[in-house]
Amino acid sequence: MTEESKYRDKFPAKNPDGTNKIDLDSHKFIKVWQGPNHPGITGNMSLELDLQGDEVMQCKTHVGYLHRGFEKLMERRRFIQCFPICVRIAVPEPDFNEYCLSASFEELAGIEIPEAAKWMRTLLLEMSRLQSFLMWMGGQAGSFGIGVVGQWTNYARDLVLDRFEEISGGRIYHMHMTPGGVRGLPPTGFENRMEETLQTIEEIMKDVKDTLFDNTIFKKRSIGLGVIKPEMVEPYGITGPNARAAGIPKDVRKDYPYLKYPELDFDVLTAENSDAYTRAELRRQEIHMTIDLIRQIMAKMPQSGDYMAKVPNVLHWQIPRGETYVRAECTRGEYGYYTVTDGSGYPRRINVRGPSYTHAVALMEKMAIDVNIADTAGLMVSLHTYPPEIER
Repeated sequence: MTEESKYRDKFPAKNPDGTNKIDLDSHKFIKVWQGPNHPGITGNMSLELDLQGDEVMQCKTHVGYLHRGFEKLMERRRFIQCFPICVRIAVPEPDFNEYCLSASFEELAGIEIPEAAKWMRTLLLEMSRLQSFLMWMGGQAGSFGIGVVGQWTNYARDLVLDRFEEISGGRIYHMHMTPGGVRGLPPTGFENRMEETLQTIEEIMKDVKDTLFDNTIFKKRSIGLGVIKPEMVEPYGITGPNARAAGIPKDVRKDYPYLKYPELDFDVLTAENSDAYTRAELRRQEIHMTIDLIRQIMAKMPQSGDYMAKVPNVLHWQIPRGETYVRAECTRGEYGYYTVTDGSGYPRRINVRGPSYTHAVALMEKMAIDVNIADTAGLMVSLHTYPPEIER
């Protein structure tokens, strides 16, 4: 079968008089590689596109070889040595990997972490959600040619990273959550500095709304682009804002409560139209919800007390045989770790469930069909994926 014959059902057969129809036997399809050219949002992911004119006929996803093989690397290291590896599976939000891996080890080892550690972990996860959303917002605007928004939101993200640096000493990879709890509580004066950061982000988001969401060009290009129908959510394993924008209220924080989320006041935000514009607008609202959650956490979190449970010597730690699945709601949806131990000092098997595989491969390859090549970048970013989760 020729490459062109795959598309016979898309175009009518040639008329007997040879007019107004495409002759697929003589028509040529152009193959174009797009990307990687959107750093930090879709990273080193590229698309292999077959085009007819400027319209996509077929899309294949290639995630590259920058980060890969994390699961097998962790199976060959002691439990504590897995943490510098796991954070690189989702670079813009590494803390969800820290939490899921720590919680899975704790569950299998029968360790209960202190209350202060639970609050601290909840704070770190919401801070990670906030900076990841801000990074994504700039990437979504940039994919439609509105680069100034990325300048604003990346500045706002840097302010959140400053707060991470105060807590952990690291801006990107924090490794502040370890089996048994956390490495420390916030320093003196942190609450005031965090509040200043949140207020600054709220002011920036006003400009983002005016410049991006009230922008006629952005509306014309994103409304109707990449519609996810509600009936697609379960078959494609769609989670997070991509599912909620289709009206499906899926949120692990509510469906499978963990840490201190049951003590926080928030609702699952949903929308209906489920196109690129709707997904962006929903994420804009979630940024404000995350800011509110951080304020709630700061008001309730203990300023002192135990933050680390007793754990064995981590270099000689042997966790009893068992298996578990721990999940969390990351910026893009359900994030989970399936962990198996065999009684030795090493994990027997670790399998990471990230949203990127279903969103970037199965979903993107389907939704790109019939899209103008100028809009493929915007569509790709609207699904919010991180390639290392796929090549893990």
